[in-house]
Amino acid sequence: MAQLRQEVDPDEAGLDPKALDRLDQYFAHYVDEGRLPGYLVSVARGGRVAHLTAHGHRDRAAGLPVEPDTLWRIYSMTKPVTAVAVLLLMEEGRLSLDDPLDRYLPAFANPRVYAAGSGSEVTTRPAEGPVLIRHLLTHTAGLTFAFYHSHPVDALYRAAGLESSVPPGANLTETIDVYAGLPLQFEPGTQWNYSVASNVLGRVIEVVSGQPLDAFLAERIFRPLGMPDAGLHIVPEQADRLSELYGETEDGGIEPIPGLPLRGRPRFLSGSGGMVATAYDYHRFAEMLRRGGELDGVRLLRPDTVALMTRNHLPGGADLRAVGAPAHREPGNAGIGFGLGVSVVIDPDRTVAPAGPGTYGWSGVATTTFWVDPGRDLTVQFMTQVRPRTLKVFPELKRLVHEALVD
Repeated sequence: MAQLRQEVDPDEAGLDPKALDRLDQYFAHYVDEGRLPGYLVSVARGGRVAHLTAHGHRDRAAGLPVEPDTLWRIYSMTKPVTAVAVLLLMEEGRLSLDDPLDRYLPAFANPRVYAAGSGSEVTTRPAEGPVLIRHLLTHTAGLTFAFYHSHPVDALYRAAGLESSVPPGANLTETIDVYAGLPLQFEPGTQWNYSVASNVLGRVIEVVSGQPLDAFLAERIFRPLGMPDAGLHIVPEQADRLSELYGETEDGGIEPIPGLPLRGRPRFLSGSGGMVATAYDYHRFAEMLRRGGELDGVRLLRPDTVALMTRNHLPGGADLRAVGAPAHREPGNAGIGFGLGVSVVIDPDRTVAPAGPGTYGWSGVATTTFWVDPGRDLTVQFMTQVRPRTLKVFPELKRLVHEALVD
C-alpha cells in the first residue's frame, strides 16, 4: 500500500532535528489538551521527506491512531487540483484564461452586479464586462460564499439555499444555475473574494472535457501522478482509514460532526472542496508543482504554466488585504497575493508568519494545509480533521518549520 515515508535524515536535508522535535511537541500538546484529535506533518527538502510525524487519533472514540495512510477530507485543498485540471485543458488549447464564462455556461451571460440595498430591496446593474475563466481561478469573479455575513449578496446566497454552497439534493449543473441567477458582489476582475468559483470551474471542466469531474481528475491527475487514494469519494475498502471529522466546541474542545458524504459517489461533485486524500497522495501533487509540472517522468504541465499558476494575479499586483472584499481585510492577508488556485507570498516582510518569497499553497476548512517554498526546495503539509472556531495552528506551524531551516 502506498504511504508516505521518511526518506532522509533531517540534518542531511538542511533541517535542525531539535527544532523539528519542538514542532512535534507543540502539536502533541494540542492533542494532549484535547484541541486536536491527532495530526500528520511532513517536511520535505528537494523532494525527499526529511520529517514525518503521525500522532494521536484519527478516531478518538474507536481508539484508532493517525497513520501514514490515513485518509483526510482536504476540503479547499481541492481547489489547486481543480486549477491544475483547468490548466491542462488550457495547454491543450481547449480553453483560454480569457474566455468568457458564458461560452461554456450560457447561464452566466449578461451578469449583473450589486448596486445597492439589501434583501428584497437589492438593486443591480449590468456588469461592464463578462466573467472570465481567469476570474474564477483568481477568485476575482464577484462570486461569494453564503456563510459570510459582510455583504448583502452573501444573504442572497443564504436565501437561495446555499448555506453549504449547494442547494439540498442538487447536482453540479443545478447548483451552477443557482449561482448564475444571483448578482455578483463587484465588477469582475476588480476585487478578491474567496468563493464558490472552483465549483463553477468544475462544471467548466465537465463541459469542455465531456467527462464528469471525478472521472477527469482520476484520468488526468490522480492516476498519472500515482495518487492511489485520492478522489471525490471512497470505496468500502478505504472506509477504515478515513479520519473522523471533529468540530471545535465553545469551550475549546472537540466533538464529532458530520462531514462530506464520501461513502458512495456524491450527487454533487465539488471542485471547491470535495476531495479526500492521504498525505502520500497530496505530497505527490505538491511535488509535481515544485518540480515545475513533472514527477517521476510524468509531465502534467509545462514549467511556464506552473510559473503562471504560482505568481500573483491580483489587480495592480496588490495583496489580499488591499484588494480583498470586506471579509478578507484582516492583517493575516498582508503580503499575500493570489495566483491561479493558490496563494502566493509577494512580500515576506509583511506576512504574519515567516515565509520565503514566492511560497505558494492553500488550506482546507478542517485545518489541513500545504505549501511549497521554491527558493528552499521545501514542501510541507499538515493534516488533521477539525473544523475550527478559534483554533489557529498555521502561523505557529510556519514559524516552527522556518526555525528548523539551517541552510
